[in-house]
Amino acid sequence: MSNVLTATEQGICIITINRPNQLNALNRDTINELSEALMTADKDKNIKAIIITGSGEKSFVAGADIKEFAHFGVNEGKRLAGQGHEKLFDLTQNLRTPVIAAINGFALGGGLELAMSCHLRVASDNARMGLPETSLGLIPGYGGTQRLAQLIGKGRAMELIFTAKMIKADEALNMGLVNHVVPQSELLAKCNEIATAISKNSSVAIGYAIDAVNAGFEDGVNGFTAEINAFGDCFGTADFKEGTTAFLEKRKPNFPGK
Repeated sequence: MSNVLTATEQGICIITINRPNQLNALNRDTINELSEALMTADKDKNIKAIIITGSGEKSFVAGADIKEFAHFGVNEGKRLAGQGHEKLFDLTQNLRTPVIAAINGFALGGGLELAMSCHLRVASDNARMGLPETSLGLIPGYGGTQRLAQLIGKGRAMELIFTAKMIKADEALNMGLVNHVVPQSELLAKCNEIATAISKNSSVAIGYAIDAVNAGFEDGVNGFTAEINAFGDCFGTADFKEGTTAFLEKRKPNFPGK
């Protein structure tokens, strides 16, 4: 049975992590399958947005599969984190197709790190989030120390990491960790609503916007310079020509996606 399921409808790809008996915990096979599914969706010009969720009603992703690394040493631990960044977490953040995390339950450890690597996050009201790694003698290794601080601020991030505290969805919303909280029965509908709104706009421009926003959080990169360059590059696209022409002709644009 596949650890990852995909379904596409009306330009929206839903990727479901399918390990319900393990609360959708991330093991190496699942990370590899997620990576492949994301890259395939990103290459498909008909897909305008991606939604990632977990199977069942209990868990988005309840963390990494501890059985796989409990016996690791220092070098193996560094390799595990480095490969995870490259294959999944940095990959997700840098996709030019917007990725929405539909957090349908527990998002702990690597699960919260996966959600934070997505561009947007929507949580069900039963969701619980946290980075419990310090309770295992570890720190977050899949970008959690960096992305959590970027999203909610240094002080709050340190408190959550140091205490290994698990927070409820409404607290995550107040912190700015998630964009929306809805009843679980409405979670995918809300994500689809956002994805549909995204799909009406230029996928090329959105890709440039993702690049520019991400640049502001990269060491040694001037985000404003990245924005200026991306803005200029938009002028050379067919989407820019169609968008401005449609505006002047007072009609809705039909973006070609190039």
